[in-house]
Amino acid sequence: MVHRLPPWLFLALLVLSAPGHAAAWREHPSWQSSFAQAGVKGTLLVYDEKADVWHVSDAARARQAFLPASTFKLFNALVALDSGAVKDEFEVIRWDGKVRGLKDAPVVEWNRDNSLASGMRYSTVWFYQEVARRAGERRMQQWIDRAGYGNRDISGGIDTFWLRGALRISAEQQIDFLRRLADDRLPFSPRAQEIVRRISITESAPAYVLHAKTGWGTHAAQNSANDDLGWYVGWVEHAGRRWFFAMNIDLPAPGDAAKRVPLAKQLLAQLGALPQGS
Repeated sequence: MVHRLPPWLFLALLVLSAPGHAAAWREHPSWQSSFAQAGVKGTLLVYDEKADVWHVSDAARARQAFLPASTFKLFNALVALDSGAVKDEFEVIRWDGKVRGLKDAPVVEWNRDNSLASGMRYSTVWFYQEVARRAGERRMQQWIDRAGYGNRDISGGIDTFWLRGALRISAEQQIDFLRRLADDRLPFSPRAQEIVRRISITESAPAYVLHAKTGWGTHAAQNSANDDLGWYVGWVEHAGRRWFFAMNIDLPAPGDAAKRVPLAKQLLAQLGALPQGS
């Protein structure tokens, strides 16, 4: 005679015997071909929230930590708001008249008065250095520790630690930070998190919203002390779903920086995170 377990007991035993849940990491070898066609080396990590799957090209590199460069502006803006360094995203800090740029080429948007919002849009380095100085090293370290950002090491100067100091963060850690920002789960005020979500929007269309930030680290690449590193991180809201992403690539030539965004968007579109041709 066969004895059958009641359905409720079978399900209970199944749950108790199941191993701890961990979202799957799915390698995409074809993505490396896309990187190669673009003439760059790097990684892309994408978390598909609804499917609970991590899509990746070069998983080892996705777990390797690098200077965050200007992707740190997302965190810096939160600190600026909750420390009172600026009262809101519209408060203007006057330009000091010093001409600044990238690779000795002036950036027009940097060389004028800026706000938290314009400084995020144009990645104005001097503005975010100033708000970091206003927040101060003690408060910055407290926020870094409370949020568990990267390796938590801000040595190297209060206005340079994310540019050429000791702070390091991986693509995987970037996505963890972004997910908490998107869900209001960081140890900052809801107001600060809402403002930073709003000023991080780079594209808003009927079909999707893209929150994103680029970063460019000098002499920060993986395999060469002379090569720069480029970041592109953020998340997409599309068709009632969210995809969080973090890309970093080596930049042996200044022109390679322009490849970050189109390459990431191409691969995000392949996953369905972005509409084709967006």
